[in-house]
Amino acid sequence: MKPETIQVERRNLVAIVTLNRPEKLNPLARETIAALSETFKSFENDAELRAVILTGAGDRAFSAGTDLSELIHVPANEARTVADLGGQLCNQIEQSQVPVIAAINGIAAGGGCELALACHLRLATPNARFSLPETKLGIIPGYGGSQRMTRELGRARTLELILTAGSISAEDALRFGLINRVVAASELLSTAEELAREIAQLAPLAIRACLEAVVVGTELPLAEGLALEAKLFASLFATEDMREGTRAFLEKRKPKFKGR
Repeated sequence: MKPETIQVERRNLVAIVTLNRPEKLNPLARETIAALSETFKSFENDAELRAVILTGAGDRAFSAGTDLSELIHVPANEARTVADLGGQLCNQIEQSQVPVIAAINGIAAGGGCELALACHLRLATPNARFSLPETKLGIIPGYGGSQRMTRELGRARTLELILTAGSISAEDALRFGLINRVVAASELLSTAEELAREIAQLAPLAIRACLEAVVVGTELPLAEGLALEAKLFASLFATEDMREGTRAFLEKRKPKFKGR
C-alpha cells in the first residue's frame, strides 16, 4: 500500500497537517501539492476550525522543495502549469480564514521555503535553514518566493539570497523577522499547538478580519488599507461575538465565542 504523502490530524479546534515523506526530505511532488490543496479547501467549510499547524515528518526537513525527479521531465509547454499549481496552493494558505502556523523542523528549501512563506506565523528549530536555490537548477522560484521573500526581507537581502543560491540560518531568520520564534526540536510541535490554542480562545470572526486586514491591506496603498481596516472594524459590531466579548470583559469573566 502506498503511504500517504500528507497526514491530517484533528486536535479539537486545531488541525495538524504533516508532510509525510521524511526519507526524501518531504518533497512537494504533484500528488502532495494536490493533497495539500484539497485539504486546505476542506478547511474552508469547517466552522469549528480555529487554526492549522503545517509541519514536516522527521527531524531533518520541513520540505526540501519541489520533487526534482518530476521536475526534470516537465516539458517547456507545461512549466507554467507547474508554477500555477504550486502558486495556487501558497495562495490558498495565505488566504486561509484561520491562521496557519508553520512548524519548521529543518530544511525549508525552494518550494518548501515558499510554502513556509505563505503561512501566517512561523516557528523553527535551531537547525532550520531557509533557501531559494533555484538558480542552481537554471530556474527561479515559481510559487511566489521572489515576491513573498522580498516583502519579508526587503529587496537587497532577497536578491543576495536568490542570486547566490545561499541560505539563511534560524538565528538570522529570527533576527531578520522571517520567523516568529526559534524553538527546541523537542518542543516545536507543542509550542505550535500552544500558540494555536491561544488563538483558538479568541473571537474567530475577529481573527479572520485581522488576517484580511494584514494580508490584503498591506498590499494596498495606505489610504485603501486604512479604509479596509475601518470597514472590517465596523462589520464586527454586527456580530454576537463582539457583544459577548465586550460584556465578558466588563463582567470580568471568560468570553464564550460562537463565531457569529
